[in-house]
Amino acid sequence: MTTNKVALVTGSSRGIGKKIAIQLAMQGYDIIINYNRSKTAALETVAEIEQLGVRALPIKANVGQPEKIKEMFVKIDEEFGRLDLLVSNAASGVLRHVMELEESHWDWTMNINSKALLFLAQEAAKRMKAVGGGKIVSISSLGSIRYLKNYTTVGVSKAAIEALTRYLAVELAEMNIVVNAVSGGAVDTDALKHFPNREELLEDAKQKTPAGRMVEPEDLVNAVMFLLSEEASMIRGQTIIVDGGRSLLV
Repeated sequence: MTTNKVALVTGSSRGIGKKIAIQLAMQGYDIIINYNRSKTAALETVAEIEQLGVRALPIKANVGQPEKIKEMFVKIDEEFGRLDLLVSNAASGVLRHVMELEESHWDWTMNINSKALLFLAQEAAKRMKAVGGGKIVSISSLGSIRYLKNYTTVGVSKAAIEALTRYLAVELAEMNIVVNAVSGGAVDTDALKHFPNREELLEDAKQKTPAGRMVEPEDLVNAVMFLLSEEASMIRGQTIIVDGGRSLLV
């Protein structure tokens, strides 16, 4: 059990999820580091966070499987006995032309990116209700609202996240739970290395972002941290776009 507030960040062994987890740890939250494959990276992240004077617990769980989500929350209950924040950051996807997509590609992407948010939110809400409320933020991308090459499965799954965010915001409000999403423009992270047209995306962001520079991971982290703060408590069911204005142009 803990007297600190507790935050679960899915997919937080590396990348943007790790940066969010570290920021929350710096604010005094105990952290659950969820990962699926990268145990070594998860343990390294735990060590970094514990140096900040808070507790960190690594939990391996494929959030695309609801039964694994339930198992993860049993461990959270055992170790911490509460949950105050959820950041649904874990993501995956098959990047192919629409005519090359198979059912397995669709199911894999939708499960990890969209179905996960529903069942994570259900379990999180039960714990948040017990402590008087909480906050949920999920991570989307511009492919949810505009065409990106080879992005069909991911784009549709992110659109589902944004729609689900609106429904969750209304239906969990009675538990004093605030729900929002952050959508980012092209960010040069490990995830982008899997894109066949990575260089094209990066060049587009560099040349056509009105703000004059690409979006950095810290820009997304800052938006997430704001939505998790009390100052943002009257922002509900929104998807905040962090792209330096890129989506305003053709």
